[in-house]
Amino acid sequence: MIGSLGLGGSQAMIMNLYRNIDRSKIQFDFVLDHHRSDYFIKEIELLGGKIYFMPQFCGMNFIEVIRAWDNFFYEHSEYKILHSHVRSYASIYLNVAKKHGIKTIIHSHSASNGTGFKSIVKRCLQYPLRYQADYLFACSQTAGEWLYGETATKGDNYFILNNAINTRKYKVDLATRLRVREQLDIKNNFVFGHVGRLHEAKNHMFLLDLFKSILKQKPESKLVIVGDGALREEIESKIAALDLQKDVIMTGSRSDVPELLMAFDAFLFPSKWEGLPVTVVEAQAAELPCFVSDTVTKEVGISDLVHYLPIDKGTACWCDAIMKNDLNKHDVQKKIVEAGFDVKETAQWLTDFYMRIANE
Repeated sequence: MIGSLGLGGSQAMIMNLYRNIDRSKIQFDFVLDHHRSDYFIKEIELLGGKIYFMPQFCGMNFIEVIRAWDNFFYEHSEYKILHSHVRSYASIYLNVAKKHGIKTIIHSHSASNGTGFKSIVKRCLQYPLRYQADYLFACSQTAGEWLYGETATKGDNYFILNNAINTRKYKVDLATRLRVREQLDIKNNFVFGHVGRLHEAKNHMFLLDLFKSILKQKPESKLVIVGDGALREEIESKIAALDLQKDVIMTGSRSDVPELLMAFDAFLFPSKWEGLPVTVVEAQAAELPCFVSDTVTKEVGISDLVHYLPIDKGTACWCDAIMKNDLNKHDVQKKIVEAGFDVKETAQWLTDFYMRIANE
């Protein structure tokens, strides 16, 4: 259960695993409740996966959701495991799956529900998950403790599954770097990059204020923002208000993130909260100095390319730190593999795990 197949961190992680898992032993089929986000659908079908749609929980349709899942499992007795990457209302359908004898996994990819009334509702719905699911997964210890509580993360059914990547795809190729920089018209600039959904958590307003300060000290700079989302118009308005139209490039969602990272010179990531951002792992694999908010889990600091900075002290602190840094690149791919973030090893571990619990 993934909710949607749009471009996002959890979707990228799942697809990395799906491409590398032994599909003669394990097949991924997908349940969605968003009909519009279909970026990976064609690739999934080519890999042999099936896609099903369920009604999305909207606060009042408990019975509809429960019946839909109940009917689904009656019709599809072939499934052995439900791995849910949706947490917000998973407590409604996990018990349905267990009634049908299916092993259940809940997976934490974040460390916050955001703010407002919806966040309170989500917190209430999420609390039972630690007791309902057979297995508790998280992308980091921070994400695990946030969703399940510290006590649950000490249990035998708790596992951290790293947001692993194919490190070889990010090995910098000079010809690719030059081609992409020419396409984006940034070949003579120092390029700061950011990759992420246009969402409150990613803190794009801070990012733009920071870049405005950087530009005063490093006027040859450009900022490339990769991603799309609900805040696009708000971000574009902020760019106009800061008179940054000539210096900020918004690419929208892209499938060529490894190539884009090769074109950057440094990576900015001032998120308000995260589980474990795979884009920071990718940026390190592409040899980029990374300036990351100190609210992001320290587990993503695989190498000395990552510099943690406080977002509560304003952009001046970040700008000073960036200007004092030598901004040199260096290859840390070996460290990424040694830290357990290579997808080949992670996919093998997950294959073994699935096979074991399916046969218990």
